[in-house]
Amino acid sequence: MRNEAVAVARPVCLRRLPGAARAETATLGDLVMPQLFTTDILPPADRIDAWQWNAQQICGDCRFQLPKCSFHGSIEIKHLAGLRLTRFSSSPLFFWKWPSDSTNPDNRFCIVITQLAGIRRYVQNGGSVLLNPGDTTLIDSGRPWSSSCGTECARLYLRVPRWMMENRLRMRKIPVTQRISGTRGPGAILSRLSQSLYEEAERLKVEEAEAALDAYFQILAACMNQAESPVQRSPQHQPRIQRFIEEHLSDPGLGPAEIAAAADISVRHLHRLFSNGGSTLGDCIRERRLEQCRNDLANPRLGSKTITEIAFLWGFSDSAHFSRSFRRQFGICPRNFRAQTGLKTWHDEKGQGARGFLRPEIAEPRYSNPN
Repeated sequence: MRNEAVAVARPVCLRRLPGAARAETATLGDLVMPQLFTTDILPPADRIDAWQWNAQQICGDCRFQLPKCSFHGSIEIKHLAGLRLTRFSSSPLFFWKWPSDSTNPDNRFCIVITQLAGIRRYVQNGGSVLLNPGDTTLIDSGRPWSSSCGTECARLYLRVPRWMMENRLRMRKIPVTQRISGTRGPGAILSRLSQSLYEEAERLKVEEAEAALDAYFQILAACMNQAESPVQRSPQHQPRIQRFIEEHLSDPGLGPAEIAAAADISVRHLHRLFSNGGSTLGDCIRERRLEQCRNDLANPRLGSKTITEIAFLWGFSDSAHFSRSFRRQFGICPRNFRAQTGLKTWHDEKGQGARGFLRPEIAEPRYSNPN
């Protein structure tokens, strides 16, 4: 791989070429220039292949699951006092990394991840953490790990030698996949400082960069000491929880971890809020999905969609399970319900027949896009 251009005003674009070697960081005097790869200048057919190859130059032995639809992404590398700071931005993708079994303990790294945009899950050592924009977590690059995001996503990786991280945090055992909330306290300061380090990396002198990193690690250490003691929120956050559920009903992966992270509370406290109301989180999600499916089945504009398609649009992944749940909640199977609402709509001169089958409290039903 080689630099196609090196200039202050124009970013470096890294591409795979036959027989090309991996590009080294461009330099201009004592100034270390950033490297940038972007799919924007490539034909759509070449983007996934180029992205995977460039990402593997940074992440090593890793695999990606990318969408079959049009993909776009960028990778920008900066350097700060000898540490590599990388910004990944992309369409939805899944990532898996399997480090070599022969990883030298003296050559292991930790990755401090700051979520910039989108909600992304990180998994390692049986632990799982869901990061909202502004949140931070740590990953041990010497052990297998994975991450996934179902939406547009941007994240910042600070790569730190493990021995340095242990010294800075004064910990022999680095806690991984622990969420540091970026909404308040030291976590919010850490998030802002991380982004400032990235934005100012090329302009900082060596001594300035070292001083900034000293402050960063001090705040990170304070955050890690608090990571296992999340602050419990009061029920006043229930509207935020309900809004998040409504906005993500169509996501099959919607679950307690995602909802709790969005409301900035623990999963345990989330379940407690629902149990205090005499219900469960799972019941709430299922009932709202069923209600939206019922609305769509009663919508004549969606007559071309099958029952299974509608069910899957609202987050169900098994048509038989959906049919049983629908009958249990409404006392009628989806097929018969659709037939009856269709007949009523046909005979209703005002075109309001479908609404007669909807519960009165559903004043503003949402419909799927009929395409």
